[in-house]
Amino acid sequence: MSKNTKKTSKKVASQAGKVLQNDNASKVQKKLAASALSQTKSSNQTGSDMEEFASKVLKSDKYNETTKKLAGSVLSQSNKER
Repeated sequence: MSKNTKKTSKKVASQAGKVLQNDNASKVQKKLAASALSQTKSSNQTGSDMEEFASKVLKSDKYNETTKKLAGSVLSQSNKER
């Protein structure tokens, strides 16, 4: 199986940290932020469940730019062969 070596950028990691500290952030944002942060300095790849979740967020019109940016980052770090 091919390994995706992409990591979360410093800009997205900073944004994810702010989301996690924000009491008003949605559960969806926090879930995506946690996943993005877990891939900042590690070789972790997005799991298939999170990949599907992030994909649905990107396809939906109900999420804001921050949420979609986090979803895009998480999705870009998924396994290339899935």
